[in-house]
Amino acid sequence: MRNSLFVCVLLFLISSCDNKIKVDAVYFNGHVFTVDSVFSIMEAFAIKDGKFIAIGTSQEILAKYDSKNLIDLKQRQVYPGFIDAHCHFMGYANDLYKCQLVGTKSFNEVLQKIIQYDRSKNPSFIYGRGWDQNDWEIKEFPNNGELNAEFPNKPVFLKRIDGHAVLVNAAFLNLADSILKFYKNSAFIETKNGLPTGILFDNAMDAVEKLIPALSNIEIISEVTKAQSDCIKLGLTSLGDAGLMPTQIELIDSLQKTGLLKLRIYGMVSATEENLEYLENKGKIKTPYLNVQSLKAYADGALGSRGARLKTDYSDKPHHCGSMNISADQLSKYALWAYQHNFQMNTHAIGDSGNAFVLKVYSEILKEKNDLRWRIEHAQVIDLMDINDFNTYSIIPSVQPTHATSDMPWAIQRLGASRMFGAYAYQSLLKQNGWLPLGTDFPVEYLNPEYTFFAAVGRRDEHEKPDSGFQKEESLLREQALRGMTIWAAKAAFEEQEKGSIETGKYADFIIFEEDFMKDELRKLRNATPQMTIINGEILYRKDKN
Repeated sequence: MRNSLFVCVLLFLISSCDNKIKVDAVYFNGHVFTVDSVFSIMEAFAIKDGKFIAIGTSQEILAKYDSKNLIDLKQRQVYPGFIDAHCHFMGYANDLYKCQLVGTKSFNEVLQKIIQYDRSKNPSFIYGRGWDQNDWEIKEFPNNGELNAEFPNKPVFLKRIDGHAVLVNAAFLNLADSILKFYKNSAFIETKNGLPTGILFDNAMDAVEKLIPALSNIEIISEVTKAQSDCIKLGLTSLGDAGLMPTQIELIDSLQKTGLLKLRIYGMVSATEENLEYLENKGKIKTPYLNVQSLKAYADGALGSRGARLKTDYSDKPHHCGSMNISADQLSKYALWAYQHNFQMNTHAIGDSGNAFVLKVYSEILKEKNDLRWRIEHAQVIDLMDINDFNTYSIIPSVQPTHATSDMPWAIQRLGASRMFGAYAYQSLLKQNGWLPLGTDFPVEYLNPEYTFFAAVGRRDEHEKPDSGFQKEESLLREQALRGMTIWAAKAAFEEQEKGSIETGKYADFIIFEEDFMKDELRKLRNATPQMTIINGEILYRKDKN
């Protein structure tokens, strides 16, 4: 009886259009998780010119506003559009043409995929991405012996899943010889018995990757639009792209202005001397869809490839501590430039020594609490003696919860039991400043933001293991995880007044789900996908039409 009366009232309000304010769309009869300061749950809202202009009960909104687009939410859940605070969108787009090696269970499987790829596409240069020796029975880096036999003349470049190591064949090494001579006898080139194995790390890998033939603009645009579609259908409306070159920024801006790219992008500019010159001339970039006001540097490598810099030896590799990818002088130079030009400084740091290094460089410039929101990207392994520096100097840890569940099968072997207390410590890091932006780091991890929520709260992997959760004391509460994927991710990009919550005056970026992220079983949420994704008030994805 009560439901019938409610429906009758709604029908009356909908039919009474006199003196109502005309808007572009009205959504009503839902559970709207606003993610405002008190985590209000409303029923309805009105949209005009791509922004929320009113939020309230269904009766309030329908009594005051009218539209040709009256959308009954049918008691579904509405959330702010998910924001990935740290990913590599352009890298993901660029990877779509490559041979995909994610999930391979042996090097032989990698080799077979490469052979099939070569037969079907016959490229002049083979580029693969996504292998992880930690997923193999033999958990060691491969060498290039079999690659050399299969591909004696065609260059092959197979990047590890974390983007911090690569396996190349002899044909590629010959091509890159003049560059690699500068890294001879360094930790960036693996050798056995004095001979290169084909494994290159970080700086050496980055130096030779420029030899790979570039895609044409038409090919890049095609891949970018495909990547955008992948993001939108999973509920992503904004992305923090962690490491862009000027040409990529200009392409993103042009695609957004022509309407081909509708995702909002917070672009972190890769910290190089040439890029500082570009930013000196260009300054900050701010449009409704693009925000460029940060530098991205790399302190160390990755834990999976043992490139992350540790204070003492790796537990599973004596006499090896990882490597630093930048000097203190160089990072200080970039950070000082950022401070003087009011740019945000964001630095990749994974090992406890890498994080201590960045905290020290930052602290010498920041000196005290502030609202500059300088970030450490990943903040993966922290010495507990250093953790309070995040609070002391208002340094923001930007973390990716799926790293914890991906690394947990082998992390303790790398780090040893004592260092695990400061590893993947998301609840402890959240308490430092009271907020914590979350991301995926895709394509290092899967781009699905629902996996982020599942890993942050449940601390379990795709097989729902371990039952009790990995280091469960460091899990996030559901509300904290949702804030990390919305308003806190917006705050990390200085955009909390524009997006990240469903509030009057903000962009109408939101997603509609059948599932309730605050109540439903976590296993159900991990594989949930939106019914609809809306950016700037425009419906860009509908499950029932795809």
